[in-house]
Amino acid sequence: MTSTENMNATVEETIASTGRKLSSDVILSVDNVTLNFGGVHALQDVSFDIRKGEIRAIIGPNGAGKSSMLNVINGFYHPSEGTITYKGEARSDMRPDVVARSGIARTFQNIALFTGMTTLDNIMTGRNTMMSKNFVLQALFFGPAQKEELEHRAKAEEVIDFLEIQAIRKTPVGRLPYGLQKRVELGRALAAEPELLLLDEPMAGMNSEEKEDMCRFILDVNDEFGTTIALIEHDMSVVMDISDRVVVLDYGIKIADGTPDEVRSNQNVIDAYLGVSHD
Repeated sequence: MTSTENMNATVEETIASTGRKLSSDVILSVDNVTLNFGGVHALQDVSFDIRKGEIRAIIGPNGAGKSSMLNVINGFYHPSEGTITYKGEARSDMRPDVVARSGIARTFQNIALFTGMTTLDNIMTGRNTMMSKNFVLQALFFGPAQKEELEHRAKAEEVIDFLEIQAIRKTPVGRLPYGLQKRVELGRALAAEPELLLLDEPMAGMNSEEKEDMCRFILDVNDEFGTTIALIEHDMSVVMDISDRVVVLDYGIKIADGTPDEVRSNQNVIDAYLGVSHD
């Protein structure tokens, strides 16, 4: 059995053990979103929804607009047209910090960690939006700020235990191998206790063993924490194995939306992305 087959078998076992069921409740709706950069149409009249508790994949070839869509959802980009409705609140313009406080966290295609800081300190930054005490008291580590700091540190330690990275908790992340850095970035996002977690190519550049671990953690986050996940990923075996539903973009246009089996057999997807005929 090849390493890819081994990974797929392990992922299937994890899925079977969770007994996950798909909810009909929509947590986020993308409605007729268009995003223009001058004369470039990054997204064109795109609509889809994300249901509470599901793993929702967004796929497409390079330049399809996948990361742009995540940037619209978490407020980095503001759509030229259309709205995002999150937990019943429609919006066309929201700052990233407000989005973060509302329960949406994000990882990035290119790792965006503080390389000189330890694993623990990087994960602690995911708690920043929850810290309310006076900056001076925080700097002095005194009184209520000390109590708050210890409470947030305990939450960060729980994330470290969950991701099985206790051995590197005091290691500067710049010294870590790529796969572990990706896991630390996931930990920072989880530290914010999101209701909706946006993952931008969390397995890019990983070997089969690292992908297997990341798949397991994503499934566990979804199952144990009940976190809704929107996932961009180029590894189609991963997408088809762990996703509940898949939306496909091509040149900023939605060309398919459905279950993995429906998307896999869609001729538009085959022509634009998968490149393999089913005839």
